[in-house]
Amino acid sequence: MAFRKSSRGNVPPFIVMDVMRAAARREAAGGDVLHLEVGQPAGGAPAAVRAAAARALESDPLGYTLAAGRDSLRRRIAAHYHETYGVTVAPERICVTTGSSAGFLLAFLAAFDVGDRVAVAAPGYPAYRNILTALGLEVVEIPVGPASRWQITAELLRGVEGKLDGVVVASPANPTGSMLSAHEVAELAEWCELAGIRLISDEIYHGIAYGRAAATAAGLPGAGHAIVVNSFSKYYAMTGWRVGWLVVPPDLDRAVECLQQNLFISPPTLAQIAAEAAFGCRDELDARIATYRANRDLLLDALPGAGFADIAPADGAFYLYVDLAGRSDDSAAFCARMLAETGIATTPGTDFDPLAGRRFLRISYAGSPADIAEAARRLKTWR
Repeated sequence: MAFRKSSRGNVPPFIVMDVMRAAARREAAGGDVLHLEVGQPAGGAPAAVRAAAARALESDPLGYTLAAGRDSLRRRIAAHYHETYGVTVAPERICVTTGSSAGFLLAFLAAFDVGDRVAVAAPGYPAYRNILTALGLEVVEIPVGPASRWQITAELLRGVEGKLDGVVVASPANPTGSMLSAHEVAELAEWCELAGIRLISDEIYHGIAYGRAAATAAGLPGAGHAIVVNSFSKYYAMTGWRVGWLVVPPDLDRAVECLQQNLFISPPTLAQIAAEAAFGCRDELDARIATYRANRDLLLDALPGAGFADIAPADGAFYLYVDLAGRSDDSAAFCARMLAETGIATTPGTDFDPLAGRRFLRISYAGSPADIAEAARRLKTWR
């Protein structure tokens, strides 16, 4: 008997995970791998985070929390917005999530209905497209490039044919590392508000920037219906702890809460306790930003000599989006050959843009300085 299978699972793979699998096979066979494919900070969570988790394991029953998260963590996140951006966000608007991944799912489910049209940048984080598609939404890809500094702008949105119900923007962006200025964030948020377009602001790389200050859409006067997504994974180096948060507008707070109750009950309690301690680790975390900057600068200096001269502006995050013009128009094959011949794992641009991404690759420089330096050395002698 043939059983029916949902079409919702017919989404493309998250290609970077496939690259990680290929790298693991090489390592299992005795080969060495320099992991420049995945956006995962080297070194893991700060010491105080691990200590807080250890104490909780000994003294806390670690039962369910409220669906929106521990009150103390929500208050601390709200205080973070005042300390970092000078804006006021009520703790009641914070919903702690099981990583930003759950945050996007909750945001999309609460804000949009099947068939709604949501714009995303191309190139952009592939899970936006794939989650939206699985939920029955229409993804409207907006090609971005040097003319807009690889970001969606209000001007580009004005040129979209047909009605838009939402737009996802990221600053700093994955895979390009490009950023919007505070003026551009405010302009985009105000335009979306006036046009009735729900803005989803992905701010998971806030804190990782090199000379440009990241601006939040939270608390902006002209962004009363925007949803902000953030995470403890990147700046706070807590990828595997799976804890993030949403700043939810008042018209969606109950919907998000009910969805969280039914889909996840509550975020992991141990991760929430540990995450609260992360706000006291700024000195340790900022030292890591200095390391990312040094890694970035080393690659920006070395890559042109290795035949990779055209790179998107790396304002923040820890990625370089590299044009393969003159080298290849098949980034998947190119990355596979690079892994086989040099041991360097990178991500094909097709993960972020299925069409134009054929001539790009993404390099992550979140790893150790020794690995980044060795990768630069190998690339200079590889053709």
